[in-house]
Amino acid sequence: MENTISFDQLTEEAKYEHFMSRIEAGDKIEAEDWMPDDYRMTLIKLISMHGISEIMGALPEKEWVPKAPSLKRKLGIMAKVQDEMGHGQLLLRVAEDLMKPLGKSRENIIQDLLSGDLKFHNVFHMEAKTWGDAGLIGWLVDGAAIISQTNMLDASYGPYARALKRICAEEVFHAQHGEAIIMALAEGTDEQKAMIQDSLDRWWEALLMFFGPADATTTGTSKQDTTIKYRIRTKTNEELRQDFFTKYIPRVLSLGLKLPDETMHFDQESAMWQYKQPDWSKFKQIIKNNGPKSKDRLRLREISYSNNKWVIDALSVKA
Repeated sequence: MENTISFDQLTEEAKYEHFMSRIEAGDKIEAEDWMPDDYRMTLIKLISMHGISEIMGALPEKEWVPKAPSLKRKLGIMAKVQDEMGHGQLLLRVAEDLMKPLGKSRENIIQDLLSGDLKFHNVFHMEAKTWGDAGLIGWLVDGAAIISQTNMLDASYGPYARALKRICAEEVFHAQHGEAIIMALAEGTDEQKAMIQDSLDRWWEALLMFFGPADATTTGTSKQDTTIKYRIRTKTNEELRQDFFTKYIPRVLSLGLKLPDETMHFDQESAMWQYKQPDWSKFKQIIKNNGPKSKDRLRLREISYSNNKWVIDALSVKA
Protein backbone atom coordinates (compact mmCIF):
# COMPACT_ATOMS: atom_id res chain seq x y z
CA MET A 1 0.00 0.00 0.00
CA GLU A 2 1.35 3.41 -0.95
CA ASN A 3 1.92 5.91 1.81
CA THR A 4 -0.33 8.96 1.42
CA ILE A 5 0.43 12.32 2.97
CA SER A 6 -2.46 14.36 4.32
CA PHE A 7 -2.69 18.07 3.53
CA ASP A 8 -1.78 18.94 7.13
CA GLN A 9 1.50 17.07 6.72
CA LEU A 10 2.59 19.14 3.74
CA THR A 11 5.24 21.81 4.14
CA GLU A 12 4.13 25.44 4.13
CA GLU A 13 5.69 25.81 0.68
CA ALA A 14 3.73 22.82 -0.64
CA LYS A 15 0.51 24.15 0.87
CA TYR A 16 1.11 27.50 -0.82
CA GLU A 17 1.74 25.85 -4.19
CA HIS A 18 -1.48 23.86 -3.83
CA PHE A 19 -3.36 27.04 -2.85
CA MET A 20 -2.04 28.95 -5.88
CA SER A 21 -2.93 26.08 -8.20
CA ARG A 22 -6.51 26.33 -6.93
CA ILE A 23 -6.50 30.10 -7.49
CA GLU A 24 -5.19 29.71 -11.04
CA ALA A 25 -7.76 26.99 -11.77
CA GLY A 26 -10.56 29.36 -10.76
CA ASP A 27 -11.55 27.49 -7.59
CA LYS A 28 -13.37 29.36 -4.83
CA ILE A 29 -11.59 29.52 -1.48
CA GLU A 30 -13.89 29.12 1.53
CA ALA A 31 -13.46 30.38 5.08
CA GLU A 32 -12.47 26.97 6.47
CA ASP A 33 -9.86 26.33 3.75
CA TRP A 34 -6.13 26.75 4.29
CA MET A 35 -4.90 30.10 3.00
CA PRO A 36 -1.62 32.02 3.26
CA ASP A 37 -1.46 34.73 5.89
CA ASP A 38 -1.11 37.59 3.40
CA TYR A 39 -4.23 36.38 1.50
CA ARG A 40 -6.22 36.30 4.75
CA MET A 41 -4.95 39.71 5.90
CA THR A 42 -5.55 41.28 2.47
CA LEU A 43 -9.14 40.02 2.51
CA ILE A 44 -9.74 41.15 6.09
CA LYS A 45 -8.48 44.64 5.31
CA LEU A 46 -10.38 44.90 2.02
CA ILE A 47 -13.71 43.48 3.20
CA SER A 48 -13.62 45.31 6.55
CA MET A 49 -12.97 48.60 4.75
CA HIS A 50 -15.72 47.82 2.24
CA GLY A 51 -18.21 46.92 4.97
CA ILE A 52 -17.42 49.95 7.13
CA SER A 53 -17.57 52.21 4.05
CA GLU A 54 -21.10 50.94 3.34
CA ILE A 55 -22.09 51.94 6.88
CA MET A 56 -20.24 55.28 6.89
CA GLY A 57 -21.50 55.92 3.35
CA ALA A 58 -25.09 55.89 4.60
CA LEU A 59 -24.40 58.88 6.85
CA PRO A 60 -24.17 61.67 4.21
CA GLU A 61 -27.50 60.58 2.73
CA LYS A 62 -29.06 59.98 6.17
CA GLU A 63 -28.65 63.72 6.73
CA TRP A 64 -31.04 64.32 3.82
CA VAL A 65 -33.86 62.04 5.01
CA PRO A 66 -35.60 64.84 6.98
CA LYS A 67 -34.76 67.43 4.30
CA ALA A 68 -35.79 65.56 1.14
CA PRO A 69 -38.02 67.76 -1.08
CA SER A 70 -41.01 65.38 -1.19
CA LEU A 71 -42.45 62.32 0.54
CA LYS A 72 -41.51 60.20 -2.49
CA ARG A 73 -37.89 61.36 -2.31
CA LYS A 74 -37.86 60.84 1.47
CA LEU A 75 -39.03 57.23 1.12
CA GLY A 76 -36.51 56.60 -1.66
CA ILE A 77 -33.51 57.86 0.25
CA MET A 78 -34.63 56.11 3.45
CA ALA A 79 -34.75 52.79 1.57
CA LYS A 80 -31.29 53.44 0.14
CA VAL A 81 -29.82 54.17 3.59
CA GLN A 82 -31.39 50.96 4.89
CA ASP A 83 -29.84 48.98 2.02
CA GLU A 84 -26.38 50.41 2.66
CA MET A 85 -26.52 49.46 6.33
CA GLY A 86 -27.59 45.96 5.30
CA HIS A 87 -24.61 45.73 2.95
CA GLY A 88 -22.32 46.68 5.80
CA GLN A 89 -23.80 44.04 8.06
CA LEU A 90 -23.42 41.36 5.38
CA LEU A 91 -19.81 42.25 4.63
CA LEU A 92 -18.76 42.44 8.27
CA ARG A 93 -20.08 38.92 8.73
CA VAL A 94 -17.87 37.80 5.84
CA ALA A 95 -14.88 39.59 7.39
CA GLU A 96 -15.62 38.10 10.82
CA ASP A 97 -15.35 34.54 9.50
CA LEU A 98 -11.84 35.37 8.31
CA MET A 99 -10.96 36.94 11.66
CA LYS A 100 -12.14 34.10 13.91
CA PRO A 101 -8.89 32.09 13.61
CA LEU A 102 -7.13 35.24 14.84
CA GLY A 103 -9.43 35.47 17.88
CA LYS A 104 -11.17 38.62 16.60
CA SER A 105 -14.79 39.57 15.88
CA ARG A 106 -16.94 42.28 14.28
CA GLU A 107 -16.62 44.29 17.47
CA ASN A 108 -12.88 44.58 16.81
CA ILE A 109 -13.71 46.08 13.42
CA ILE A 110 -15.79 48.84 15.01
CA GLN A 111 -13.11 49.47 17.61
CA ASP A 112 -10.48 49.70 14.84
CA LEU A 113 -12.67 52.23 13.03
CA LEU A 114 -13.08 54.41 16.12
CA SER A 115 -9.37 54.21 16.96
CA GLY A 116 -8.39 55.23 13.42
CA ASP A 117 -6.74 51.90 12.57
CA LEU A 118 -9.43 51.02 10.00
CA LYS A 119 -10.02 53.47 7.16
CA PHE A 120 -13.21 54.13 5.23
CA HIS A 121 -13.65 55.34 1.67
CA ASN A 122 -12.48 58.87 0.89
CA VAL A 123 -15.81 59.98 -0.62
CA PHE A 124 -17.64 59.44 2.65
CA HIS A 125 -15.52 62.00 4.45
CA MET A 126 -17.08 64.69 2.23
CA GLU A 127 -19.88 67.11 3.03
CA ALA A 128 -23.31 66.67 1.40
CA LYS A 129 -24.35 70.32 1.43
CA THR A 130 -27.24 70.26 -1.06
CA TRP A 131 -29.92 67.99 -2.50
CA GLY A 132 -27.75 67.94 -5.63
CA ASP A 133 -25.05 66.26 -3.55
CA ALA A 134 -27.53 63.59 -2.44
CA GLY A 135 -28.32 62.87 -6.10
CA LEU A 136 -24.70 62.90 -7.18
CA ILE A 137 -23.74 60.40 -4.47
CA GLY A 138 -26.28 57.95 -5.84
CA TRP A 139 -25.50 58.65 -9.49
CA LEU A 140 -21.70 58.92 -9.62
CA VAL A 141 -20.38 57.63 -6.28
CA ASP A 142 -22.55 54.53 -6.41
CA GLY A 143 -21.80 54.30 -10.13
CA ALA A 144 -18.09 54.21 -9.31
CA ALA A 145 -18.77 51.59 -6.62
CA ILE A 146 -20.57 49.38 -9.13
CA ILE A 147 -17.57 49.50 -11.48
CA SER A 148 -15.21 48.60 -8.63
CA GLN A 149 -17.39 45.89 -7.13
CA THR A 150 -18.44 44.15 -10.35
CA ASN A 151 -14.74 43.71 -11.03
CA MET A 152 -14.68 41.41 -7.99
CA LEU A 153 -17.82 39.38 -8.71
CA ASP A 154 -15.60 36.43 -9.61
CA ALA A 155 -13.25 36.96 -6.65
CA SER A 156 -11.28 33.91 -5.59
CA TYR A 157 -12.74 34.14 -2.08
CA GLY A 158 -16.16 32.55 -2.41
CA PRO A 159 -18.05 34.23 0.49
CA TYR A 160 -17.05 37.70 -0.76
CA ALA A 161 -17.97 36.91 -4.36
CA ARG A 162 -21.40 35.64 -3.28
CA ALA A 163 -22.04 38.68 -1.08
CA LEU A 164 -21.09 40.99 -3.94
CA LYS A 165 -23.72 39.45 -6.22
CA ARG A 166 -26.48 40.68 -3.94
CA ILE A 167 -24.79 44.01 -3.18
CA CYS A 168 -24.14 44.88 -6.83
CA ALA A 169 -27.74 44.08 -7.79
CA GLU A 170 -28.99 46.53 -5.17
CA GLU A 171 -26.36 49.16 -6.04
CA VAL A 172 -27.81 49.30 -9.56
CA PHE A 173 -31.09 50.50 -8.05
CA HIS A 174 -29.18 53.02 -5.93
CA ALA A 175 -27.48 54.44 -9.01
CA GLN A 176 -30.85 54.70 -10.77
CA HIS A 177 -32.25 56.45 -7.70
CA GLY A 178 -29.44 59.02 -7.84
CA GLU A 179 -29.78 59.45 -11.59
CA ALA A 180 -33.51 60.12 -11.19
CA ILE A 181 -32.75 62.93 -8.73
CA ILE A 182 -30.14 64.43 -11.07
CA MET A 183 -32.42 64.18 -14.12
CA ALA A 184 -35.25 65.92 -12.26
CA LEU A 185 -32.90 68.75 -11.29
CA ALA A 186 -31.46 68.94 -14.83
CA GLU A 187 -34.97 69.42 -16.21
CA GLY A 188 -35.78 72.05 -13.59
CA THR A 189 -34.95 75.71 -13.04
CA ASP A 190 -31.66 77.43 -13.79
CA GLU A 191 -31.00 77.38 -10.06
CA GLN A 192 -31.49 73.61 -9.92
CA LYS A 193 -29.18 73.08 -12.91
CA ALA A 194 -26.57 75.25 -11.22
CA MET A 195 -26.95 73.10 -8.10
CA ILE A 196 -25.86 70.00 -10.07
CA GLN A 197 -22.85 71.79 -11.54
CA ASP A 198 -21.84 73.01 -8.10
CA SER A 199 -22.08 69.46 -6.73
CA LEU A 200 -20.01 68.09 -9.61
CA ASP A 201 -17.36 70.77 -9.12
CA ARG A 202 -17.02 70.04 -5.39
CA TRP A 203 -17.10 66.22 -5.70
CA TRP A 204 -14.94 65.82 -8.80
CA GLU A 205 -11.60 65.42 -7.04
CA ALA A 206 -13.10 62.92 -4.57
CA LEU A 207 -14.50 60.92 -7.50
CA LEU A 208 -11.06 60.80 -9.14
CA MET A 209 -9.61 59.54 -5.86
CA PHE A 210 -12.32 56.91 -5.45
CA PHE A 211 -10.36 54.13 -7.17
CA GLY A 212 -7.08 54.95 -5.45
CA PRO A 213 -3.73 55.97 -6.94
CA ALA A 214 -2.47 54.46 -10.17
CA ASP A 215 0.64 52.99 -8.56
CA ALA A 216 2.15 52.15 -5.20
CA THR A 217 4.60 55.06 -5.22
CA THR A 218 1.82 57.50 -4.34
CA THR A 219 0.82 55.87 -1.07
CA GLY A 220 3.58 53.34 -0.47
CA THR A 221 1.22 50.37 -0.76
CA SER A 222 1.06 47.48 -3.19
CA LYS A 223 -2.45 46.35 -2.20
CA GLN A 224 -3.68 46.38 -5.78
CA ASP A 225 -0.84 44.08 -6.86
CA THR A 226 -1.70 41.62 -4.08
CA THR A 227 -5.42 41.58 -4.91
CA ILE A 228 -4.67 40.94 -8.57
CA LYS A 229 -2.08 38.27 -7.75
CA TYR A 230 -4.67 36.35 -5.72
CA ARG A 231 -7.45 36.99 -8.28
CA ILE A 232 -9.58 38.92 -5.84
CA ARG A 233 -9.94 41.42 -8.67
CA THR A 234 -8.69 41.60 -12.24
CA LYS A 235 -8.16 45.30 -13.02
CA THR A 236 -5.83 47.96 -11.66
CA ASN A 237 -6.95 51.20 -10.05
CA GLU A 238 -6.29 53.13 -13.23
CA GLU A 239 -8.13 50.66 -15.44
CA LEU A 240 -11.18 50.98 -13.19
CA ARG A 241 -10.96 54.78 -13.24
CA GLN A 242 -10.76 54.73 -17.05
CA ASP A 243 -13.87 52.49 -17.15
CA PHE A 244 -15.66 55.05 -14.98
CA PHE A 245 -14.70 57.88 -17.32
CA THR A 246 -15.83 55.96 -20.40
CA LYS A 247 -19.22 55.23 -18.89
CA TYR A 248 -20.01 58.51 -17.18
CA ILE A 249 -18.30 61.39 -18.97
CA PRO A 250 -20.67 61.17 -21.98
CA ARG A 251 -23.62 61.13 -19.56
CA VAL A 252 -22.31 64.15 -17.65
CA LEU A 253 -21.80 66.12 -20.86
CA SER A 254 -25.21 65.12 -22.23
CA LEU A 255 -26.81 67.06 -19.35
CA GLY A 256 -24.99 70.23 -20.39
CA LEU A 257 -22.64 70.03 -17.43
CA LYS A 258 -19.03 71.14 -17.65
CA LEU A 259 -16.20 68.91 -16.49
CA PRO A 260 -14.24 70.61 -13.69
CA ASP A 261 -11.06 69.77 -15.60
CA GLU A 262 -10.47 71.77 -18.80
CA THR A 263 -7.53 69.53 -19.74
CA MET A 264 -9.60 66.36 -19.80
CA HIS A 265 -9.93 64.62 -23.15
CA PHE A 266 -9.86 61.19 -24.74
CA ASP A 267 -6.52 60.48 -26.35
CA GLN A 268 -7.05 58.38 -29.47
CA GLU A 269 -3.45 57.20 -29.65
CA SER A 270 -3.33 55.78 -26.11
CA ALA A 271 -7.07 55.01 -26.07
CA MET A 272 -7.22 56.53 -22.58
CA TRP A 273 -8.75 59.56 -20.93
CA GLN A 274 -6.16 62.18 -20.05
CA TYR A 275 -6.94 64.21 -16.94
CA LYS A 276 -5.45 66.39 -14.26
CA GLN A 277 -4.26 64.24 -11.35
CA PRO A 278 -5.93 64.97 -8.02
CA ASP A 279 -3.88 66.05 -5.02
CA TRP A 280 -2.89 62.64 -3.66
CA SER A 281 -1.38 64.23 -0.53
CA LYS A 282 -4.91 65.43 0.27
CA PHE A 283 -6.17 61.88 -0.31
CA LYS A 284 -3.74 60.56 2.30
CA GLN A 285 -4.92 63.18 4.78
CA ILE A 286 -8.59 62.39 4.14
CA ILE A 287 -8.22 58.65 4.73
CA LYS A 288 -6.34 59.46 7.94
CA ASN A 289 -9.65 60.98 9.11
CA ASN A 290 -8.68 64.56 8.36
CA GLY A 291 -11.39 65.14 5.76
CA PRO A 292 -14.13 67.81 5.82
CA LYS A 293 -16.62 65.65 7.75
CA SER A 294 -14.39 62.87 9.12
CA LYS A 295 -14.65 63.78 12.78
CA ASP A 296 -18.41 64.40 12.67
CA ARG A 297 -19.14 61.09 10.94
CA LEU A 298 -16.91 59.13 13.32
CA ARG A 299 -18.54 60.85 16.29
CA LEU A 300 -21.98 59.79 15.05
CA ARG A 301 -20.75 56.21 14.69
CA GLU A 302 -19.21 56.32 18.18
CA ILE A 303 -22.43 57.63 19.74
CA SER A 304 -24.49 54.95 17.98
CA TYR A 305 -22.07 52.22 19.09
CA SER A 306 -22.04 53.48 22.69
CA ASN A 307 -25.82 53.88 22.93
CA ASN A 308 -26.49 50.41 21.53
CA LYS A 309 -23.65 48.52 23.22
CA TRP A 310 -26.13 47.04 25.68
CA VAL A 311 -27.70 45.02 22.84
CA ILE A 312 -24.34 43.40 22.03
CA ASP A 313 -23.72 42.72 25.70
CA ALA A 314 -27.20 41.21 26.17
CA LEU A 315 -26.78 38.91 23.17
CA SER A 316 -23.37 37.84 24.45
CA VAL A 317 -24.72 36.60 27.79
CA LYS A 318 -24.85 32.82 27.89
CA ALA A 319 -28.00 31.28 29.36
